[in-house]
Amino acid sequence: MKKRKKHSLHRCECHECHQHPYSRQAQRHRAVNRVVATFDEKSRRHFVGLLAMQLGPGGIERVHQITGLSRTTIGVGQTEIRRVDRVRNIRRSGGGRLKVEKSDLRFWKF
Repeated sequence: MKKRKKHSLHRCECHECHQHPYSRQAQRHRAVNRVVATFDEKSRRHFVGLLAMQLGPGGIERVHQITGLSRTTIGVGQTEIRRVDRVRNIRRSGGGRLKVEKSDLRFWKF
């Protein structure tokens, strides 16, 4: 089984975290980075996109400082959240490979 690569925790680059590393805000930023490190790529984009949307104007730059993720990645996450057809990537029922019994004629009874 293939092991997933663990992402290292990013240290927040905002002014408040540098001035007061044990403040409540710094604790929140560390918590956000711990959560972001556990997500896969798509979930990470959606999470940081949502954070940036909640912060409003300047949210992309702020989330970039907190997480260290690219501004482009955060913007793509926002776009994906706004899309109506989000479920497009989920496999439809009946998708995937056919079972051996269905695809191999030797198992068919005539």
